Order: sequence, then C-alpha cells, then structure tokens
Amino acid sequence: MTTERRTRLDSRAVLLLLACSALWGLGQVAAKVALTAIPPLLQGGLRSLGAALLLLAWARARGLPVLQADGTGRAGLLAGALFAAEFACIFVGLQHTSASRMTVFIYLAPFVVALGMPFIARSERLHAPQWVGLALAFAGVAWAYAEGFEAPAAGPLQWLGDALGIAAALLWGLTTLTLRATRLASASPEKTLLYQLAVSGAALLAASVWQGETWPARWDGLALVSLAFQTVVISFASYLVWFWLVRHYPATRISVFLLLTPVFGLFAGVGLLGEPLGSRLVLALAAVCVGIALVNRRAAEPA
Repeated sequence: MTTERRTRLDSRAVLLLLACSALWGLGQVAAKVALTAIPPLLQGGLRSLGAALLLLAWARARGLPVLQADGTGRAGLLAGALFAAEFACIFVGLQHTSASRMTVFIYLAPFVVALGMPFIARSERLHAPQWVGLALAFAGVAWAYAEGFEAPAAGPLQWLGDALGIAAALLWGLTTLTLRATRLASASPEKTLLYQLAVSGAALLAASVWQGETWPARWDGLALVSLAFQTVVISFASYLVWFWLVRHYPATRISVFLLLTPVFGLFAGVGLLGEPLGSRLVLALAAVCVGIALVNRRAAEPA
C-alpha cells in the first residue's frame, strides 16, 4: 500500500487538528467528571476496548481487512504497548504529583517527536525559528498551568510523579515515531488504531485488577454519558482522524498542535465547570497559537 505524504499542512489538516485538540480538551473534563464514579485505570480500559469494538464494526461495514496478517504485527504490538505504558505512567504519577504539573510534563511530547523525526525523515528537521515556535507554544502551556507549580508540594514523592509525567511524554513521542518508522507508516489508520486500542484496553484493565480498583456499585448517569463521549468521540472518532493525519502529514508540524489541548481543556473547564477565566489563560492561548504559526511557517527557498 502506498502512502501519499504531504510536505505541508493544508486547510483541511489545520481544521482537523483544531477539532481534535478541542475535543481532547473536552475529554479532559469528561474524564474528570467520570472519575467521581469510575476509577481511572478501569475508565481507560473500558473506553479503549469499547472503541475497539466500534472500530471493528466500522471496518466490517466498510470492508476493511484490519484483521488480516500484513507484517505489521510486531510494530503494532510495540505501538500498543507504548500507548498503554504512557497511560499507566500518567495514572500512577497522578497519585504523587498534581494534575497541573503532570499536564505540563506530558506535553513535552512534541519535543520528542521533533528530535526524533529527522532520523526517520530528514525533510522534517526543524530550523531555528521553528524551534523558537515550539518553545514558545510549550511556554504558553507552562504559563497556563503555572499556579499548579506555585502550590505546595503534593507530597514527598512528588519527584516520582513528575518523573512519570516526563516518561509519559517520552512514551507518547516514541509512539508517534514508531508509527512513522515502521511498517505501520503504510498501514491503514483503522488498523493502526486497532492495535493501540486493543493492546492498551487489555493492559489497562489488567492494571486495574492488579491495583484493586472496584467496579462502581451504581453507575451514575453523568459518568456513563462521560464514558460514552470518551469512547465514541475521543477514542474512536478523533483518534482515527489523528492516525490518518500522522500517516499523511509531517509529524513534527502536526505534533505542535497537541499543545492546544491543555489550553482548550482549561477553557472547557471555564465553560462547563464554572472555573475562573483569567488573563493568564488568554495569554497562554495566544502564545501557543503564535508558536504553532512559527513551527508551520514556510521556510525561505534557497537562492
């Protein structure tokens, strides 16, 4: 199977990336709402396996051979394992550090992609102005969550939670690099996503049992709606769009859009949870947008 690879982002890609970032920001709020009734590892496992079943139904309806052997098995299992390990680091890390600190550390992932992609595709090497843009966008995220760093320490093992956040960012970046450096680069987005969902769903449910998480005695209606939103809209629809984007567009240029997600998450908290809106958040959004523009600016053509 051949892969049509664009060298730059077009308007369709930008709109899809903005939609994914906004939805993932809403997903952060939805996960927070569901945590009142459904433990985190169980929640992650259920949404992944539920989305995997939806994906199988989608592939069957479209006649896509996602279950046929095509030589992508090892790479798919590796990508799925990295995906599951990322979420495990996040869930365990949140027991020792604050959500704000965890968010900032997780979104170091675009730097991992930017550093690794030139070894896979030399054309995706960032130049100095683009590195400045990436740093500015990350600074915007850090500024938005700065109050979490100013708060008292979460506990004596806060350093461990922070380290797990950095590990999660590394795993997230390595997952994207794996998708581009292996046979998964030519696999369909549906098959790539199925590996991620199936492996991570099974691993997270196993981790839930190992951690002793218990099923809710009574399923709260709001928590069920939240879980359904995460399963259908986030884990199935938006992830399918994301893997299509990774397959067709430069990974370094699309990864910087990830830095919009935590800022959109804060705006979603303002709109849905009544959290305060301050000038810090508006300035953070502006910094991220300027940084994205710098990363995706057209480089000057050589004379």
